[in-house]
Amino acid sequence: MKIDAYAQSWLALQCKMIAGASRGLVALGAPDQGPYQPAAYWPEGRRSTPGLSATAQRAITEKKGVMQEIENAEPSKGAPLSRVACPLLVNGRIFGVVAIEMSDRPEPQQRAVLQLLQWSSAWLEVLFNQQAFAGRDQLVSVLQITAACLEQSRFQAATTALANDLATRLSCDRVSIGLVRGGHVRLHALSHSARFGRKTNLVRAIEAAMEEALDQNDTVLVPAAEDAAPQIARAHETLLRQHGARTVCTVPLAENGRPVGAVTLERSSDRVFAPDTITLCRHMATLTGPILELKRREDRWLAAKAWDSLHGQLARLLGAGHLKLKVAVAGGAALVAFLAVADGAYRVTAPATLEGTVQRVVVAPMDGFVAAASVRAGDIVREGQTLSRLKDKDLKLERLKWVSQREQLLREHRSALVTDDRAQVSILNAQIDQAEAEVALLDEQLSRTHMVAPIDGIVVSGDLSQSIGAPVQRGDVLFEVAPLDSYRLILEVDERDIADLAVDQEGKLALSGMPGEILPITVEKITPVAVSREGRNFFRVEAHVEGQAERLRPGMEGVGKIHIDSRKLLWIWTHRLTDWLRLWAWSWWP
Repeated sequence: MKIDAYAQSWLALQCKMIAGASRGLVALGAPDQGPYQPAAYWPEGRRSTPGLSATAQRAITEKKGVMQEIENAEPSKGAPLSRVACPLLVNGRIFGVVAIEMSDRPEPQQRAVLQLLQWSSAWLEVLFNQQAFAGRDQLVSVLQITAACLEQSRFQAATTALANDLATRLSCDRVSIGLVRGGHVRLHALSHSARFGRKTNLVRAIEAAMEEALDQNDTVLVPAAEDAAPQIARAHETLLRQHGARTVCTVPLAENGRPVGAVTLERSSDRVFAPDTITLCRHMATLTGPILELKRREDRWLAAKAWDSLHGQLARLLGAGHLKLKVAVAGGAALVAFLAVADGAYRVTAPATLEGTVQRVVVAPMDGFVAAASVRAGDIVREGQTLSRLKDKDLKLERLKWVSQREQLLREHRSALVTDDRAQVSILNAQIDQAEAEVALLDEQLSRTHMVAPIDGIVVSGDLSQSIGAPVQRGDVLFEVAPLDSYRLILEVDERDIADLAVDQEGKLALSGMPGEILPITVEKITPVAVSREGRNFFRVEAHVEGQAERLRPGMEGVGKIHIDSRKLLWIWTHRLTDWLRLWAWSWWP
């Protein structure tokens, strides 16, 4: 029995038990929240007075029984009235209120009436608890059914598990689940059946019943309840007549308000589907419909998913609405059409580095230690200018030793001449020549301790100012000097673009140190040897930079662009991708 009907019967019984009762009201609502709406009146068909409603509202506000006497409430009769109101409590929470209007009586009798209402409200409390437990059990059942569907990762397994669970839980002889495909329902699962023939009469009858329910977008029950609205149930009656069922119920499955399938439940016994069971099935369909549709979409082949996505995008593009998408697609199509017909300058872009045409190296002439360093990288030097100096103390001491030895030999040579000792003179002449050679060698070594600039230019690399006293070995590169008036540009052209380049082609150069100035360049030489570095292959292309040589410095980097010819803009922006695709396809082609 519904709560409103039960409240009406309960109120009528209470008013008949109270002598002199003229009106009664029961209002129900959400526990402790409301709003509390009238659920029953007594006598039936006769509304309560504003005064009775006010008394009921007072009982709710004060959360206790209320007694109220009204003088001349009915002037035509001239009889005073009394009103009592009692809140309806279930587990300490207010679910509603009952208010009675009756003939006036002493306060003790009013308290007796109030106590009678409090005792009798225990019947309503039992009903509320039963409904709460029933709703809770129904919610648990719906969640368990949904969990059985979610446990399966594949679509077919999920539909079969759902059909078997519903058949067992609802005591059905057969439960069928079908989803819409191509505008028609296709049966996907039968309870307790791993396989079934799709062209059998039973399958066709079930699918027809499902389509009948989906066409009406409502639950179809056969035989229908006495107070049910008229429905079309010809396919369901055919299913009953031809396949032995006594009761059939079909519940549609929907996703975002769109029908996606149906569940058909059959019983061969005369036990019809109760309203609670139908409500449970509807709640189940609300939760499992989107789940099954999602699993069906995710369980398809990749090509089917791609086609479905393309079909959806085309429907959005060609259908109503989605103005932003249409404008974006139209703009993109117009841009592609423009690029396909418009010409543009095709240029090969490559990293560029500026180098001196001639680059001289200053090396350590001997083993030694750094004594002084007067320049470093970036300084401009003149030819013959001292760049650095090695310590020469040991060489000077060695030279002093040989000079002293030569003086001693010269004295002995003069003595031998006086004594006319020819043999001794010959020996001393040879020793004097050796000493003079040693002195000359030491003088040359002393001159080499001063490292000078070989040409006028700029020091490209080398800084010994932080290495005073550090040892150096013969042949170590200490400085690199490049001229200031002669440069060459090195372009690192990717191997994919090298075929388009030729000598004497012109281009532009933008240096990092001079980003606002574009310098003209001319290709002079293409090195036919590839260089691999940082995961790519490139060719060194030499180019001549024209103009503003006084502001250029060796080692400056930038970007160079060599003009090839005029081509379609679409080709210019896509040729790298198409070339890569062509090479990839050729590598896999048998």
